Amino acid sequence: MLRWTLIFLVVAIIAAIFGFGGIAAGAAGIAKFLFFLFIVLFILSLIFGRRSTDV
Repeated sequence: MLRWTLIFLVVAIIAAIFGFGGIAAGAAGIAKFLFFLFIVLFILSLIFGRRSTDV
């Protein structure tokens, strides 16, 4: 998922360089959403992945 965030970030930067403001804003918004989603899933995996399997 972090890969998609970086892809949309690069698309946003390239679109901004060429002057496509709407496309750049859309790609940046998607990249921002995916980044925060990745962070939330990462934190959840840290919390729930530390469960002990000892019985």
